Amino acid sequence: MTDAPAERPRRTWKQTAAIYATPVMLSMLVLGFASGLPLYMVFQKLSFWLRDAGIERSTIGFFYWVTLSYTLKFLWAPVVDRVRIPFLFKLLGARRSWIVTAVSGTVIALLIISRTDPADGLLPVAIGALLLAYSGATLDVAIDAWRIESAPNDMQANMAAAYSLGYRFAYMTSGLGLAISEWADWGWSFKAMALAMAISAALVFLMKEPAAGLRKRDLDGPFPMKVARAVIEPFKQILGRLGLWFIPVIALVAIYRLSDFTMGVMAAPLYSDIGFARDLVGGIQGGPGLAATIFGLFVGGVAAFRFGLPKALVIGLVITFVTNGAYAWLAATAGPDDAGKLLVAVVGDNIAGGFVTTVFIAYLSSLVDPENAATQYALLSSFYAFFAKFLSGFSGVLADAVGWVWFFIITAGWTAPAALLLFVVIRYGTDAARGAEVFDERKTADASS
Repeated sequence: MTDAPAERPRRTWKQTAAIYATPVMLSMLVLGFASGLPLYMVFQKLSFWLRDAGIERSTIGFFYWVTLSYTLKFLWAPVVDRVRIPFLFKLLGARRSWIVTAVSGTVIALLIISRTDPADGLLPVAIGALLLAYSGATLDVAIDAWRIESAPNDMQANMAAAYSLGYRFAYMTSGLGLAISEWADWGWSFKAMALAMAISAALVFLMKEPAAGLRKRDLDGPFPMKVARAVIEPFKQILGRLGLWFIPVIALVAIYRLSDFTMGVMAAPLYSDIGFARDLVGGIQGGPGLAATIFGLFVGGVAAFRFGLPKALVIGLVITFVTNGAYAWLAATAGPDDAGKLLVAVVGDNIAGGFVTTVFIAYLSSLVDPENAATQYALLSSFYAFFAKFLSGFSGVLADAVGWVWFFIITAGWTAPAALLLFVVIRYGTDAARGAEVFDERKTADASS
């Protein structure tokens, strides 16, 4: 149900800045870090480790399929929404108990990986990577639910900004993990990341459990009715709202970041093949790279506010095309001592990544009904990564077949079908398809408490 949009309250710069010092925002920063670190360890550092151990690029590409767990998380999102974990539920509440459980899974996975050697066989590595990926995906579901229920609608953008900043700190920490692998070894690197996740779990005990949605999660009636309310209703609702436009919207969601994902999994093997030192790569990623990503996040928010979300989405595709091309240039011209070229490629890619992260999360959020936000957001965020991550599994095969330069030219070209779909949705789509539908305000706990 919708109504006319209410006038937004005016805030001074001082009031706006003060929002980020509230306990809920600081908690969101920590949770963003906890959410990002498992994905970065699987997405980038694991592939670097495997390549260093002499594993073939095609095998590394297939190994990336463990991250398909992030695309399937909508299947168990209703479980996270409704099931109470014994003991922890009474101690922490529904959301925090799932967060602590999922973080614990990532700690165990990182410790398993730290004790393996790819040269002795990939099965133990695969087991640890699967546990890390599935625990990380479950953590995403629980954190998204905590975020949505911990602040009113007019603060969700601020919550997303704090979350994204925490995510970038995870990126910086994973870069530090890369440097640790150079100074000590890969085992100590993964153990250090496990310690970082354990500290995050401890901090969850100091956070506040959201009160919003608590009554909705308590289901009464026979089992079929519970299933209908917990699983079927949220999916039926979004299908009913979008109608036939559900198909082009889901297609756009699925391929918008295809270029970003498919080039990203092969970036680390490229660095290894060129011969860049691991501490150099980690230093650039954790220093200028982190600053570039934060800058991209900020510029994406400004662009969406100043020009509107549709135009910001178009800009995101353009800069993704350009920065993918920069990696083709890096592959064609760089040698082990060309730190400047590596800096240009990483900074450009991170600016683009920060930009498209902001505008794309804004688009996904605009498609979600606040009454069923956790499950619907899990559905959309799963679909958006499914095709991209599935195709990323073949990235090593493609790189072997065409070479590094043409590989990155091809991934840049994958922005074209996304641009075509975006044009159709913007030009002909309904308000719901364009993310322009306005929902009734959702009643939540006061985020400033």
